[in-house]
Amino acid sequence: MTKQLLRAGTSIGANAHEAHNAQSDKDFLAKMYIALKEATETEYWIKLLLRTEYLTVKEGESILYDCIEIKRILTAIIKTKKQNFAS
Repeated sequence: MTKQLLRAGTSIGANAHEAHNAQSDKDFLAKMYIALKEATETEYWIKLLLRTEYLTVKEGESILYDCIEIKRILTAIIKTKKQNFAS
């Protein structure tokens, strides 16, 4: 489970980083959507690690809060880009 968390968690940043060198607005959005998908998967693994008590409540809730904040940021970026793209 921790390997899955590591894979999904690091993929968020890798895809967001790739988006900055996107070839088009569509490519940028596609990469940001992938980053959001990976953030959602990361959230799942954190919750699972909490439920199995692999993480303490203090550790898990802190990491989970950060993950949810990242999801909010990615969602805002996607929403703004879509609005600008439609204009």
